[in-house]
Parts: sequence; C-alpha cells; structure tokens
Amino acid sequence: MNKIITKIFFTILLLSCVSNAKDIQPFSSFYSVGFVNDFIIDGNKLYVGNDMGIVDIFNIKTTKIIKQISLPPLTSSMGKIIPANILSVDYLNGKLLILSIGKDLFCNVWIYENNKLKQIINEEKKLSIKKARFINDEQILFASLGSDIKLYDISENYNVYNLSISHSSMSDFILNDDKTKMIMADGSGAVKIINTKNANIQNTLSSLNVDNIYKVAQSNGIIITAGQDRRVGVYSKDKKPYYLKSDFLVFCVGISPSGNIGVYSSGEGNNLQLFDTKTKKLKDRLIGHKNIVNQIKFINENELFTSERNSFVLYWKLK
Repeated sequence: MNKIITKIFFTILLLSCVSNAKDIQPFSSFYSVGFVNDFIIDGNKLYVGNDMGIVDIFNIKTTKIIKQISLPPLTSSMGKIIPANILSVDYLNGKLLILSIGKDLFCNVWIYENNKLKQIINEEKKLSIKKARFINDEQILFASLGSDIKLYDISENYNVYNLSISHSSMSDFILNDDKTKMIMADGSGAVKIINTKNANIQNTLSSLNVDNIYKVAQSNGIIITAGQDRRVGVYSKDKKPYYLKSDFLVFCVGISPSGNIGVYSSGEGNNLQLFDTKTKKLKDRLIGHKNIVNQIKFINENELFTSERNSFVLYWKLK
C-alpha cells in the first residue's frame, strides 16, 4: 500500500513539474544580409559575421543595423567574384576580430578598430583556422580543424606557441571567464582544459560523450557539451559529472553566467530546452528556430541570443 501511495505521489509531482514548464517565443529578431556563422554582444551592440563577407552591427534596442563592415571579395579559380565567408568574430576593448576564408580555403585575419580595417594575417600564410578569439589586447588564440592551437602576438607578429593538442579533429573551443584556460572538445568526445599562456594540458575530463562533440559552453566553472551521441554532458568542479539524454542529435549548447541554467538544442523541430544544471530538471522550451542552431550566448540570467544557419539572430527573454 505504501509503495502505491509513493508512486502516486511522485507521478503527481512529475506532472506538476511538467505543467509548470512553458514554451517561450523570441522577444525580437535581427536580420543579417547573409547566413550567420558567428556573433558577439558588447553592451548595446550586436556584431554578426555572415557568409557574405559582412559584419552587421545592430543596435539591440532598435534591432536596426547601425553599421556594416565589408571585407574585400575574392576571385575564384574560374574568375568569378565571390564574398569572403566570415567564420568567426570576437570583440575586446574597441577591437573587432574577424576570421574569414580566403584563396584556396586558407584564412585571412582582420582587426577593425577606430573605423579602420587592418589585415594582420593573409592566405599566403596558408593557415586553416576554424575559430579565433582574443586572449588580451595583444594576443589572439587560433584553433584549426586538425586540433592545432596557435597563440599569436599582434604587435610582435610572431607565434608564442604553435602546437598540436589532439589526434582527433577539433570540434569547438571556448575560453573560461578570465581567458586563462581554453576548453576544447574534439571528435573523440574528449574535453581538454588547456592553459592559454603555454598550451599545457591541465586536465582531460572523463568523457561523457562517446562520439563527436559539436559544441561546448562554459561559465562559472561548469562545462556543457553537445554530442552527436544525443548526450548533453555536464561537468562541474564540485559535483560528479552527468549527462542528459536527448531524442535527437544535440547540435548546440549554452549556459547562463551563473552556470545554473543550461540550454541545448532538442529534437527535429530545432527547439531549445532549458534545464537546471544542479537538479537536472527540465524547464521551459524556446520555440522559433527553423534550422539547426549554431550559436547560443547568454548576456545575463534572463536574456540570451541564438542563431541558426540562416539570416536571423533571435533574442529571448526567459521571464
């Protein structure tokens, strides 16, 4: 009898939790002139890099484009003029870092500052870079698809280091809050914690993913991974790691500044599922994406921006 009462109690509790969850629609959207590959938020401005070789700068309050930065177009082997596809963008202290594809698929690196666009690395260097991020005003961290990482000094124009970190291809990396550590995920499902100053591997986390990791997110010491194996891995510095099982490939993840709220792409409908990283409890869903989500970035506990492989960046308010 007691067992039956216990089952009924937990069933009611579960139904109560589910009924409290709701579907949230985007608060607003931003239309870029090309397909969005990466974006960064600074204050009241949204910087969006797209496949048309343009960085659209939006006023977040008005959702209007206030400025556009255009990269020089490329000439294909057939003599056709094509735009320079922008792979990643980053912003620090008035400087905008732009990584784009150049001739023969090698990369160009640009810095936009004081209304001037300056190229600091061109395709003649024959670098295949997947992602670039500022470490400080003078140094940039590059990572290639082949898991080579390079710390580049802008003012001295030299490599502080250039090392291969893994035998597997790099899927994604993110920097911790003070940019002293790089969290890198690769095709094997492994997650490595790397010192950005000297490229020493400080830790390799026990793998929660058994296949390729698409994306990784980090905040306040908590790391979340998005896996091809339909798993959302959650690593915490003071708790045992765990994973949530999704019913579809998990292409993207995000995490709030406190680390308390996680979010992952869920299902074939490209919805985004919120969850409590401490209790593992599923919360509200974000409904509105039409294609595979490629970026999720919180600006505080209540607001976040997301993008997919089309021309829109969506802005959400959770409360």
